[in-house]
Amino acid sequence: MAEKTLDKLFHDTLKDIYYAERAILKALPKMKRGAQSPELQQAFDQHKAETETQIERLQQVFEIIGKRAQGKTCPAIDGIIEEGEEVMAEYKGTPALDAGLIAAAQAVEHYEITRYGTLKRWAEVLGMDDAVKLLDATLQEESDTDEKLTALADSAANPHAAQAAE
Repeated sequence: MAEKTLDKLFHDTLKDIYYAERAILKALPKMKRGAQSPELQQAFDQHKAETETQIERLQQVFEIIGKRAQGKTCPAIDGIIEEGEEVMAEYKGTPALDAGLIAAAQAVEHYEITRYGTLKRWAEVLGMDDAVKLLDATLQEESDTDEKLTALADSAANPHAAQAAE
């Protein structure tokens, strides 16, 4: 049995987030089509472009550690995406849809923030300075996206959904 070391754990977690990013890339166009507001549709478009760049960065990290870029099934992200699809189905055409889509998108962001934060710390401990820079760039983008989604929820989606409930 292979020795269980931090670099092995780093590689396994890297495969997890690689799978997750690719799954997210497939889900974003569906979320865009489901969104009602042009602002949310634009946010999903922007995040799709960022996700493509993030996948390229992950491929660079795989190169740094001398491994082939490949994913490992991530049940967590599959479940989060499935929840987003349920929101789209259950709230389609309602004022609460965009609020639900933002919540689903933020669940994705929070998962990514956790993974990238962990990978960055491990890369620091393992002395992978080039990987640290790549992972940090993505971590900052994910945090920025989360903040933008919060602002969109606060300024439009949540008030719209609440107003319709009154």
